[in-house]
Amino acid sequence: MKINFGFYFVLTLLWSIFVCIFVTPIIIYHYMDNLHNAYCPPVECVMNIFKQLNDIPRPSHHEEKVADFLCKYAQELGLEYKRDKQNCVVIRKAATYGHEEAEPVVVLNHMDMVCVGMNDPLHDTIRPKVEGDWMTADGTSLGADNGIGLSMALAMLADDNIVHGPIEVMTTTNEEDGMTGAEALAPDFIKGRKVVNLDSEDYDTITTGAAGALLQQHSLPAPLVEAPQGKRRWYKITITGGKGGHSGVDIAKGRSSAVTMAWAMLAAIYNEYDIELAYIDIGEANASIASKAVVVITVASGEPAEFVKAQEESFNQWVAEEYGETDPDVRCSIEKVKPMQKVIEHDAFHQLMVCLEKLPQGVVKMSEVIENTPETSNNVGRVYHDGAAFIVTTHTRSFINDTMESVAGDIANVMAESGAVSKIMMKAPAWQEDAMSPFIKLTSDVFNDVLGWRPRMVAMHFVLEAGYLVQKFPGLQIASIGPRIVEPHSTSERVQVSTIEDIWKVFVNLLARMA
Repeated sequence: MKINFGFYFVLTLLWSIFVCIFVTPIIIYHYMDNLHNAYCPPVECVMNIFKQLNDIPRPSHHEEKVADFLCKYAQELGLEYKRDKQNCVVIRKAATYGHEEAEPVVVLNHMDMVCVGMNDPLHDTIRPKVEGDWMTADGTSLGADNGIGLSMALAMLADDNIVHGPIEVMTTTNEEDGMTGAEALAPDFIKGRKVVNLDSEDYDTITTGAAGALLQQHSLPAPLVEAPQGKRRWYKITITGGKGGHSGVDIAKGRSSAVTMAWAMLAAIYNEYDIELAYIDIGEANASIASKAVVVITVASGEPAEFVKAQEESFNQWVAEEYGETDPDVRCSIEKVKPMQKVIEHDAFHQLMVCLEKLPQGVVKMSEVIENTPETSNNVGRVYHDGAAFIVTTHTRSFINDTMESVAGDIANVMAESGAVSKIMMKAPAWQEDAMSPFIKLTSDVFNDVLGWRPRMVAMHFVLEAGYLVQKFPGLQIASIGPRIVEPHSTSERVQVSTIEDIWKVFVNLLARMA
C-alpha cells in the first residue's frame, strides 16, 4: 500500500499548531498560576503563635524567656538551632524535597518589644483585642512590632507543605534599645545571603533603606540634699494622655512630648519663684516619644503656691491650643502631696533645665530627596533621677551617618557643659539596598502576582538591623516587608488584620519562588 506522506505531514503540522496555540498556553497558565500561588496555610496558624508570644514578657534586655520558647519550639519540630550569648537564636530547616540546591534564605526578625503602659514589663502579659479589621492591646503596646513577623517565621517552620529552599530563621535580641544582639553576631552565625526581613510596618512597601541611629545616655550628677524647712507646699505634677509613638516613624507628626511639656511647666514656675525639685520621671522607653511625666516639686507657701496651682488650668488651655489635633487627650494635673525629706541639689536642677532647653527635640531637618520624610531628627526619650544623677537619653537618627554623628556630638557637648558624662549605647549605620536588584524585583513581582499590585520602594526614618548585618555579612541583600502597623511603641499600637494575611501569602509565595 502506498503511504501518503504529504497527508501525514499536513496532519502533524496542524496538530503541532493546535498544541502551540491552545494546549501549551493552558499548561503554562496552570504552571504559572501554581507558581504565583504556592500552597499557603491559613493565617490562623500565624495568629495562634502570636497569641503564645503575647503570654511571654519580652522587653528589651530581658529576652531569656522568649529565647527559651524559640529553642523549645525548634526541639519539638526536630530542627537544628543555635543560641548565642546574647540570646539570639537561629533555627535551620532543610529545603523541601527537590529544592535542596536552592540558595539559602534567611528570615530575619527580632524577639524584643517596646513595653509601654505596663506596670511590670518583666511579668505582665499582653491582652489583645480585635475591633473590626484592627487588633490592638488592652492598655499596653501590642508587640506586633515584631511579634507578627516572628509568628510568620515560626508558622512557616512548622508546616512541611510550604515550598522553600534551605531556611535560616534568625531572631535577634535588643533590637529596640541598642541592637546589641545584631552587633555581637558571630560572622558564621548564618550562611545565607538573601534576607527576608518581616519587620517593616508599611504594608504597601518594600523597605529598601533605613536611617542610622545613635542612642546616648547622659548622666548629670545630681546629689540629694536635705529638703528646705519652713512653710512650704509640695505638689505632684502629672502629665498623661500623650499619643507618644515611635521616635522615628512618628517624629514628624507634630505630637507632644512629655519632656518638652514638663520642661515648659517647670520653667514657668522656675522663672517666677523659688522652686526645688524632689522627683522626676519622664517617658517610658528610649525609642518612644515620651507620653507621660511625673514630677514632684516644693515651693514656699502663699503666693508661690497659688501660682503653681494656677498653672494646671493655663497649661491645659495651652496644650489644647497647641496639640488639640495631634494629642487631644493630653492633660496635666497638679495635686498636693506630703513633704519629702530630700530634694535634688538646686544647682543640678538648674543645669538640667539649661540642657533640656538646648537639646533638639523632633525633626532637625527634612529630607530633600525623600518626600515627607525627616532626614535628621532627635528624640529625648527619658529623663529621670536614679538617686545620684539625672539620666537623660537621646536618640538621634539620620540617613547621613556624618550628620547623625555631628548632631549627636553637639548634644554630648551641651550635656558636658553642664557637667554630664555621655555614653553611646548604640550606633547603627544607615542602610540602603539596591532597589533595582533582581532580588528586590522578584519580591515586587510576588506582590503583583499574589495581591495584584506593586509595592512602593521606600527608605524609612527608623533604624533596622540591616546596617549592622550588611557590614558583618558581606554580600548580604535584604528585602523588608510586613503588615500595616500603626502607632508602634505606644498604647495605641495596632495592626490591620487583613494585611497580616496578605503579607503571609506574599511571604510564603516568595519563599517558593526563591526555591
